[in-house]
Amino acid sequence: MALQLAMLETPDASPVSVAPTAYRLWTPRRVVFTPDALQEPGGQRIYARVASLGIPIEVLKSNRLTELRGSDERDTYRRAKQTLAVVNAPASQFELPPIPPSADYQFHLAQGCPAHCQYCYLAGSLSGPPVVRAYANLPQIQQNLLRFAGTDGVTKSFEASCYTDPLGIEHLIGSLADTIRFFGQQDGMHLRFVTKFDAVDDLLTLPHNGKTRARFSMNADRVSRLFEGGTATVDKRIAALKKMAQAGYPVGVVLAPIMPFDDWQEEYGDLLRCIADALAATPCDLTFELITHRFTPGSRETLLGWYPATSLDMDVEKRERKFGKFGAAKYVYPAATMKEIKAFLTKQIAESLPSARVLYFT
Repeated sequence: MALQLAMLETPDASPVSVAPTAYRLWTPRRVVFTPDALQEPGGQRIYARVASLGIPIEVLKSNRLTELRGSDERDTYRRAKQTLAVVNAPASQFELPPIPPSADYQFHLAQGCPAHCQYCYLAGSLSGPPVVRAYANLPQIQQNLLRFAGTDGVTKSFEASCYTDPLGIEHLIGSLADTIRFFGQQDGMHLRFVTKFDAVDDLLTLPHNGKTRARFSMNADRVSRLFEGGTATVDKRIAALKKMAQAGYPVGVVLAPIMPFDDWQEEYGDLLRCIADALAATPCDLTFELITHRFTPGSRETLLGWYPATSLDMDVEKRERKFGKFGAAKYVYPAATMKEIKAFLTKQIAESLPSARVLYFT
């Protein structure tokens, strides 16, 4: 693997700045293995992979993660975002919950993400410091998926990126490529993942057999520059989308989180035209998922602790409060704004990329 690796410092008030010409993959400052994880063949494989990159490794004395908390919330966040912990997925994760409208089921190769997105979807969703936990017992995770495969001729879809960005840590753990191979050999199963990274070269020649949809999270340039620290630039994601489409993968764009800032129509229109230009000579199976910005009371509190000087608009007075099917409150844009966003984007997609399918708007 030819990789550019560098330490990314956690920002105090703004995202990490990554120059478009010098994008670098995440290198954790601290990599720890639990004893149980190191007993797994998958754990030994990750150990060798990390060691080959010259990253120091610590084997813990017990299966409990320690020394994650700092002197305050910001220090805890900083420590956690610089840590990769290789552990075994607990038994609770082998009962797969549904995750509409994204997929039939969700499962996890890891939890936690190396990026520094100031609207982070994981804030308030995962307990404890936001350390990246990669799972060593991958064969058990994969075999468990077979229990949920379609047996009536209906293919079941499995989302692998609910609580992580699997491509953002693939250079360290290799689990995404292994799982793409696994799905390529199965019937009645389809893998889905989404990413804000672009290191796809090692995935291009895998025997995916069209059973993995590679989706790239995209946004207007203004949103990405302001709020998506430590990620590949949008132009690099578009280039990676093109590479995956040329390699025969079904592909997708997750347009998220959509924000109606000043001149938003112009910037999102430009983004869609750039995607269309990139794919003009590459016929492909392309989908869109349209997700507007929203937050919960808990995620708002967490994000303001992580990014106290953020310019992200989380003013509850400008939002409407909605309740999910489990009774949780979230703040979304007013109904008139949502209607305007949906009408504009669906029209632009139909004009710029007429063969693409819009799966949902939320």
